[in-house]
Amino acid sequence: MRSSPSTALRGNRPGFPRRTLRATLVLAVTAGLATAVPAVDQAMAATAKSTTAAVGSASTTADATSGLAAKPYMGWSSWSMQSSQYPGLNPNGSYSYLTEANVLKQADALAATLKKYGYEYVNIDAGWWMDQNWTSEFDQYGRQTPDPVRFPNGMKAVADHIHAKGLKAGIYLPVGLEKGAYGEGKVPIRNAPGCTTADVVYPDLRTTNGWDSAYKLDFDNPCAQKYIDSQAQMLADWGYDFLKLDGVGPGSFKSGDNYDNVPDIAAWHKAIGDTGRPMHLELSWSLDIGHAADWKKYSNGWRIDTDVECYCKTLVTWENSVNDRWNDAPAWSGKAGPGGWNDLDAIDVGNGEMDGLTPAERQSYMTLWAINKSPLFTGDDLTRLDDYGLSLLTNQEVIAVDQNDSPVARPVTPMGDQQVWGTRNADGSYTVALFNLGDSAASVTADWASFGFTGAASVRDLWRHQNLGTYKNRITATLPAHGSRLFTVKPGGPALATTRYEAESGNNTLTGNASLASCDACSGGKKVGNLYLDSRLQFNDVTVKKDGIYTINVAYVSGDPRSVTVYSNSGNGTRLKFPSTGDWSTARTVSVQLALKAGSNSITFDSGWDYSPDIDRIDVPKTA
Repeated sequence: MRSSPSTALRGNRPGFPRRTLRATLVLAVTAGLATAVPAVDQAMAATAKSTTAAVGSASTTADATSGLAAKPYMGWSSWSMQSSQYPGLNPNGSYSYLTEANVLKQADALAATLKKYGYEYVNIDAGWWMDQNWTSEFDQYGRQTPDPVRFPNGMKAVADHIHAKGLKAGIYLPVGLEKGAYGEGKVPIRNAPGCTTADVVYPDLRTTNGWDSAYKLDFDNPCAQKYIDSQAQMLADWGYDFLKLDGVGPGSFKSGDNYDNVPDIAAWHKAIGDTGRPMHLELSWSLDIGHAADWKKYSNGWRIDTDVECYCKTLVTWENSVNDRWNDAPAWSGKAGPGGWNDLDAIDVGNGEMDGLTPAERQSYMTLWAINKSPLFTGDDLTRLDDYGLSLLTNQEVIAVDQNDSPVARPVTPMGDQQVWGTRNADGSYTVALFNLGDSAASVTADWASFGFTGAASVRDLWRHQNLGTYKNRITATLPAHGSRLFTVKPGGPALATTRYEAESGNNTLTGNASLASCDACSGGKKVGNLYLDSRLQFNDVTVKKDGIYTINVAYVSGDPRSVTVYSNSGNGTRLKFPSTGDWSTARTVSVQLALKAGSNSITFDSGWDYSPDIDRIDVPKTA
């Protein structure tokens, strides 16, 4: 059976609009970039504990997916080269790169070049069941079947070749029953007597997935589960170890009942388990964070954003959409852990000119993915990696950041052109990343106070494999446009003493709409919210012993990135954007620098005319 060529599986396939890409939000941060204080250390430890607890329930429900994704997976995927207009990649028309010969060539290169560094998956993306005109092909049971021109020896032979190289084989499907598989509702379902495609979908043929290219499955009818069972068994019989299920909602820029594919994911989870073959289940794309618990329960990974590819003359570009991840990743930081990971998409840093990035951008790209513990899978042409790209993809110290058991990193400064991210490691050291997202060179500073200690600390540069020696109180680096540094920092000094001031204290002044609210995640059980339309929270009687610039740690709650103007006493305020904490029941911390005078001070959070984060508390160092 063949489907009509009028449907596409990706956002910019023929006849379909490009995926909407959000503009990057950049905001200048206070000079010096001092960040969070001792509570950050506590928050990072709490994140590790809560993440472990959260994903524990996911692993207990898994069948053939249990034991998978103990660490983020590593490998290669076909989509970046398929989707690019780079000269020579798709000579026979759009997306024509995907062929058996090309997949096996990349598998051979992966085995020879990257396998020893942990890269093991070879993932075939969309189009394997479509001809060069993008017409879909199905078997007698409505299941996708490989195009004989693209894959003349079939999908099992491809998996067998990949396995013979000591690698794992991955494949792709869209969610739902593809329209071309419906066959007027008369197509039988394999191993399901009496079931046809008319039984597996809703009678009104409502559509689903990110492109409305499929009919929504009705799991009130057992035939729908039988159809998923038949697809899963087919993939297992072919020997696949990985399935990317795409167009999943809520997400993929779709919402509403038609696009609620949680039942589909649950059905796939069950079906894979019933095959008995371990199979990593990865979900795509721009998944709804409100359903993070469902994604954890039923899968091993979930794309948090749109495609990283630019659909242009290169594989990616910085603006479209590599740099979006600095804005979008923080919300998901507490959602990942063993068994399931936040997927930032492909890392196309190995091919130089074809990647479409500067050397500094390529390093920053890899750095952000590593500290977020994203799966590390590249879409580059592995047969022509340049020396610099190979050094990025094979840096074992950076790969270890991605693969170790420390929590996912978060920003410890507000969002802006210059940022500091970090996380506490199991041995008491810290992974610290400096980023300059601005368009010109700039200085970025990480203060040890951000991580709850002071004094001397030893610093190792992970990209350069160099011990840099001892730094007192902070480290500063001048970074090129879109540049980065990545360090391991081992404290040698004492813990930083602070004084805590709760937002709900009766000593504070609330104006406008600002009001108290309960908050289970907050240190005092309450927070100050409703900071909007010219509302303010003023902390009074903040006392220090001497004049100086202090790093003030701010604990806050915000389900999305929000800005607030912060100032001390009668000084001029700085408008700062705080990263999302992921939801309205999770507290996180960032810190800002404020000038305080000896004696009593006030610190004010002013919403202006926008909506600002809810404030839990501030922690003020006892010394500047």
